[in-house]
Amino acid sequence: MTSPETNSAGTAGNGAEDITVVHLMRHGEVENPEGILYGRLPGYHLSELGRKMAERVAEHLASRDVTYVCASPLERAQETATPIAKAHGLDLATDGRLIEADNVFQGKTFGVGDGALQRPENWKHLVNPFRPSWGEPYVDQVVRMKGALDAARDQARGHEAVLVSHQLPIWIVRSYVERRRLWHDPRKRQCTLASLTSFTYQGDKIVSVGYSEPAIDLVPAHLRAGAKPQKGKGTAQGKAFGA
Repeated sequence: MTSPETNSAGTAGNGAEDITVVHLMRHGEVENPEGILYGRLPGYHLSELGRKMAERVAEHLASRDVTYVCASPLERAQETATPIAKAHGLDLATDGRLIEADNVFQGKTFGVGDGALQRPENWKHLVNPFRPSWGEPYVDQVVRMKGALDAARDQARGHEAVLVSHQLPIWIVRSYVERRRLWHDPRKRQCTLASLTSFTYQGDKIVSVGYSEPAIDLVPAHLRAGAKPQKGKGTAQGKAFGA
């Protein structure tokens, strides 16, 4: 079902249903020197590099037929979406369904041997990776993210929409649409910082999913999809439980 990022939306010929593209964008890099798994905590903003990523994607999408821009309520998502909305002369909308997945390790450093995993009292949260037992169930993420996608489709019908969200919810709803199991190896998520996962609708039905990385040259190698986790404080942040 995966295809290259769709180049344009609009109405298909011969009386066919409207073609609408909804881009799910992951936010840019966050200022987080302590390596905290920030989750839904307030106060975490884009770094200088993250702002450059946001501007790069805004430039990439400037010529596109974007008529609706919406973001998670968290600061990093709002700041990522702002230059995109500005480039199209649009007000930025907010949808709570786009928020990061809930996580019991929020506010802690997370790593093997140097963080929350070292403490036996936390091991009970790791017993069921299929649900998962450490946070918001995957099926709940699918329900809210699919709802946000469909709402954006309705807002931008026949055009394009951009929704800024977070790694894990984006990957989970993509996995659902592409009919993959929801539990997975976090290291294999294809959802790099400032990437676009693009859902093309024909009428109300998703007919293809594309993926692109307009700011990949700005993304540090160790934060790219498939990169091996580095040893040190908070190293699994952004890998094991999303960001």
